[in-house]
Amino acid sequence: MEVDGEQILQRKHSQYHNLDEVFLVRNEVYKGQQYSQIYYARLHILRTLLHSLVPHWKSHIPVCKILGLEEGKECILVGTLYKDMKLKPCILDEYAKERSLIPLVKPHNFMHPDDHLILEDESGRVKLEGATLFPSVYVTGVVVAFVGKESGAGSFLVHDILEAGLPPQIEKPLKLGDDKYVVFVSGLSVGNSTSNPLQSQLLVDHITGHLGDENEQRIAAEIVHVVIAGNSVEFARGLFNGQITGSKDQSKLSEPFRELDVLLTQIAAGVSLDIMPGPNDPANFYLPQQPLNRCLFPGSSVYNTFRSCTNPHSFELDSIRFIGTSGQNIDDLEKYSEAKDKLEFLERTLRWRHLAPSAPNTLGCYPFTDRDPFVIESCPHVYFVGNQDKYESRLIKGSEGQMTQLITIPKFCETGVAVVLNLRNQESHALSFGTQFSL
Repeated sequence: MEVDGEQILQRKHSQYHNLDEVFLVRNEVYKGQQYSQIYYARLHILRTLLHSLVPHWKSHIPVCKILGLEEGKECILVGTLYKDMKLKPCILDEYAKERSLIPLVKPHNFMHPDDHLILEDESGRVKLEGATLFPSVYVTGVVVAFVGKESGAGSFLVHDILEAGLPPQIEKPLKLGDDKYVVFVSGLSVGNSTSNPLQSQLLVDHITGHLGDENEQRIAAEIVHVVIAGNSVEFARGLFNGQITGSKDQSKLSEPFRELDVLLTQIAAGVSLDIMPGPNDPANFYLPQQPLNRCLFPGSSVYNTFRSCTNPHSFELDSIRFIGTSGQNIDDLEKYSEAKDKLEFLERTLRWRHLAPSAPNTLGCYPFTDRDPFVIESCPHVYFVGNQDKYESRLIKGSEGQMTQLITIPKFCETGVAVVLNLRNQESHALSFGTQFSL
């Protein structure tokens, strides 16, 4: 029987709506289909959008297919980018590595000065060139519009670039009178040999109002929601060696979840809680990751305030729209493109209107046949990404007045840092928990 959390939610005065329906894989049937359908669906949606923007951008220049290019004639091409990379890993190299005495070096980033972009549509493909084009910015799978001319060498000389830009945004409430806080945490890694149980308990005690002075407890009373963005547990690598798991090892597998459930039960008893799967959690590997099974949380799942969610995860809280991931999409962009910081990767995905443009090329995803769930149709007010190296935040603005707060959430196990966002003004700050004592 579920514990009723309605009184808790009424006291907190927050209205919550889960928007994960698009990320749920329910009636999909895998019949050996390839990934071409998801690329077609992506191109169809975003090309239609870009065509609607062209009249406001270059109305005097015609739009044509790649096969219809004429040498020296200026036109606009809309298609899907393919990035030709010299250092991109190849499955044949992995196969050779198993039989090589000298292991191959795995670079952190696979960029190379000779990388170049190719544009594709249903009719054909063409190599892109031009001083205004920077291959280091893009990855395979991005849908963009280019204006230029075909050169004599058979490539397309780019003069200007049009990206989809930030999508439309729902109207935010004019005024939220009271402070209301949302706490983000990721990378708890319960079960990791280096994790600090006291640090995690301090976080829980702060959220539940059992830590600090009267002022700290007053702030804790204004926490209306908690989001755990992936990598909540971690198992010893030696347990997964392909052998049959004995009863002793089975208890080791369940222990991290028992510890995590104790923590989550304390939170769910006082505040609404969303937990997302991450790359290290026992969930499906490909995106979108489906919700963790509620049977893993026998204590916390009896509360109405507990929600097991997808990754990516989208929801509304008091008409403030959130969308976020456990970090796989941004970590993959970091391998195949370059940016000054992680927040720039977040901004690019918003302006490309796609959460995971590198999927399915270098990032695993389900082979959808009739849709691409990662296309961003509504601009969020808050866009968060978990399991990053440090906390960063930036407010970006769109051409139509859209405003989005970008947030990177650090790994709590390594940093002891959670992130707190005030719904009233969308300002965020880091919340650090230390367990070191000085004499």
